[in-house]
Order: sequence, then structure tokens, then C-alpha cells
Amino acid sequence: MTLDVQFLTMISMAAGGFWLGMALETFRRLSIYWRERAFLVYVMEISFWLTQTLLLYYILFRVNSGELRFYVFAALVLGFAIYQALAASLYKRLLEYVIYVMAAIHRMLTRIIRAVIVTPIVFSVQLLLAAVGFMGKWLWHLLRFILKVFWVPVSWLLRLGFQMLPQTIQKKIHKLAGFYSTIKNRCKKWIQHIMFKRR
Repeated sequence: MTLDVQFLTMISMAAGGFWLGMALETFRRLSIYWRERAFLVYVMEISFWLTQTLLLYYILFRVNSGELRFYVFAALVLGFAIYQALAASLYKRLLEYVIYVMAAIHRMLTRIIRAVIVTPIVFSVQLLLAAVGFMGKWLWHLLRFILKVFWVPVSWLLRLGFQMLPQTIQKKIHKLAGFYSTIKNRCKKWIQHIMFKRR
């Protein structure tokens, strides 16, 4: 390995250590959103460190074909220490500002979507349901009126026909109607008795 490659490896790994400090700071700040879920904590921790390891090794592979030496780890620690000493406080403030801006944008987009899409859809559905309900009530009243109009002459004809029947048939029809009324009343009492027991 030439001196140029060694120097480039040192610079790359120091930059990688600096990046690792920033990534770790970001990860720790965002971890509050899944801290209550133990399984998700393990998954995110493993995913984070695996991703960072693969990224740093990819950089090392591009620089010196992936040769691991002691100074590689020393350069990583150096870069991480430089971040902690010189840039940690500044990056924390920047990170908080970015999170604040992203949260504000998210709230604004949510309000816009609610005002432009959700509210008109809900209003349209409510208006449609109200119109359907009004039309249903109107049609029901119209149907009842039509049935009454047709039922009046039919009832007159039935009464007239009943009066024209012989007395014996009329008595049988009265008995049948009384039997039907008795059965109906018993069924109602039986149903009410069952419902009362369930309560």
C-alpha cells in the first residue's frame, strides 16, 4: 500500500468517523419515537449499526480495496472525537431546527390536505346522504299516499263483497279473523315474555 493510499485511507476513515458521530446523534434523537416498543428498538439498533458498518467498509473498499489496519480504526476514533469536540453542539442545534421545520411542514401539509381533500369529501358524502335520506322519505310518503288512494276503493269493494256473502260464510270469516287475532296476540305475548327474560 503506497503512502498516497494510506493518507487517503486515513482522511476517508476520519471523515467516516465524523459522519458516524452525526449519524449516531441523529439516530439517538429520533429513537424517542420508537423507544416504547422493545422489539422495534432492537430492530432499529441492529439495522443502524449494520448499515453504518457496511457504509464505512464500502468507503474503505473503494479507497484501499478493503484492507483493515490498526490506523483505520484509529482514524475512525479520531474523526468521531473531532465531531464530539468541534461540531456536536452545532449539529445538535441544526438537527433540532431541521426537525422543527419538518414538523411544521408536516402540520401545514396535513391542514392543507384536510382542508382541500378530506373536508370537501366528508361534506359531499354528508350532503349525498342527506339528499338520499330526503328522497327516501319523500318516496315513502308518496308510496303511502298512492297505496291509500288505491286501498280506499279496494276496501270499499271488499266490504261490499263481504256484505253480499251469505250469513254463514260471513260468520266463518269472522271466526277465522278472530282465530288469527288470537294467534297474533299470543305470539306477541310470547315474544315479549322471551325478551323480558333475556333482560
